[in-house]
Amino acid sequence: MEVHRNIKTVLAQTSAVGGEFRTRRLTHLAGENRANTVHKEYGCVFSVDLEKCYFSPRLRHERKRIANLVKPGEMVINMFAGVGCFSIMIAKNVNSARVFSIDVNPTAVNLMQDNVRLNRVYGRVIPLLGDAKTILERTLKGQADRVLMPLPEKALEYLPAAVSALKPSGGWIHAHTFEHVLKTENPAEKVRQKITEALDGLGVGFEVPFIHVVRSTGPNWWQLAIDVRKKP
Repeated sequence: MEVHRNIKTVLAQTSAVGGEFRTRRLTHLAGENRANTVHKEYGCVFSVDLEKCYFSPRLRHERKRIANLVKPGEMVINMFAGVGCFSIMIAKNVNSARVFSIDVNPTAVNLMQDNVRLNRVYGRVIPLLGDAKTILERTLKGQADRVLMPLPEKALEYLPAAVSALKPSGGWIHAHTFEHVLKTENPAEKVRQKITEALDGLGVGFEVPFIHVVRSTGPNWWQLAIDVRKKP
């Protein structure tokens, strides 16, 4: 703090990320005793609470990559939106896109509403509180051009709901997943096999044109991003 005068708070992470809301325990070490802050990236401003919501600045390049893929006029569903980072970046990047932004964590949805205001994307990002699978089945089935699934732990479990949300004319699913591999294994190919088996079981035409490693999350553990195109 003496060297970097802009730092107001120092926290230590004292637990792994876990639980339904993917939160972590933090211990206050110095400065102001708070876990809320404002994060800025690519012209967006995000109010976050590091203790009550999941947030990772290391996904900023992936957020920008997805935002650059969205076409004018598309309807996008973000199944695990958190404080709205993917959703808001899309809306800021493509003015005519609409993003239904879902999360089960009430604190995250409240912050998402604040971030909609901060970034002036009213009516383009629609925050929704609840389980993504339930909301899709009740109100958004067959309507989306793209579905985002940035919650690695639930990618395969919620894949059928994501497929059902896409329009009959086809569309895209952008998912994240964790994969453990041996030194002799290729993480991208292992994920491709799992995604292919899951989609084959749903009886839909598809292709998987893009898989890449986002980051290492531990010894032999990787986080990967997968783009899936559902055919008409």
